[in-house]
Amino acid sequence: MGPGAWTFLSSGQGTVRSVAAEQAKVEPMQQFTIEPLFGSAGWELAGYNIAFTNSALWMALATLALGVFVAGGMKGQLVPGRWQVAVEGFTGFIDNLLEANVGKAGRKYVPYIFSLFMFILFANILGLMPLGVVGVHPFTFTSHFTVTGVLAIMSFSIVLIVGFLRHGLHFFSLFVPHGTPWPMIPIIAPIELISFLVRPFSLGLRLFVAMMAGHVLLEVLSSFVISGINAGPGYGVFIAIPSLVLMVGICALEILVAGIQAYVFALLTSLYINDAENLH
Repeated sequence: MGPGAWTFLSSGQGTVRSVAAEQAKVEPMQQFTIEPLFGSAGWELAGYNIAFTNSALWMALATLALGVFVAGGMKGQLVPGRWQVAVEGFTGFIDNLLEANVGKAGRKYVPYIFSLFMFILFANILGLMPLGVVGVHPFTFTSHFTVTGVLAIMSFSIVLIVGFLRHGLHFFSLFVPHGTPWPMIPIIAPIELISFLVRPFSLGLRLFVAMMAGHVLLEVLSSFVISGINAGPGYGVFIAIPSLVLMVGICALEILVAGIQAYVFALLTSLYINDAENLH
């Protein structure tokens, strides 16, 4: 076999490796792409496209899972089963959270805070399910600020409505802490007002960033695993295996983060409601 043949074979092998590497390339941000499931044509309403997307699908699945979870625990058995205990446990947890931060008046907000907490929790956990092994790509819609922002605006709207209904224009005294000297009011009031208006932004941003960062990190590590395996046994041992072990650990951490972020969102919402209920 002549040098030309060897050159041809080498270039061919290089091309194959290049194609394989290109196919195995992982795009960390691709997992956040919102795509219409049934196309976008013909889904216009009042000038807006309302195509059913993968994000809407997983929102519906999270809502369905939450509905099934709650319905399964509403049997009211004298000796509750595990499912009923789980639902009652979460309900009691939210009830205690509101009582500790709002007081007895917080009990009427239990349905909303419970729904908010559980919806975010189910959304975060569904996005971590290893459904890729069966060809289904889970979509974490809480990694989009448009979703977390809407949830934050809903909570902020409740605070504003309750605050003005209960206290009227006296609600503006929230921006002047008790005991503030009169000369300091023109300085303190704008700062407090800006801090108050930033609340929905920070509330939605915190959840969005936490979920997005974790998923990006997992995708980056998965690219290390794939690249290490494609590069050969040596790279596989020193790059792919440690990356895989780290991925497992981060997946466990992400499950913890999923619960913590749902709790933080519910906790901050209850604290904001406390400002509206118990004006200080």
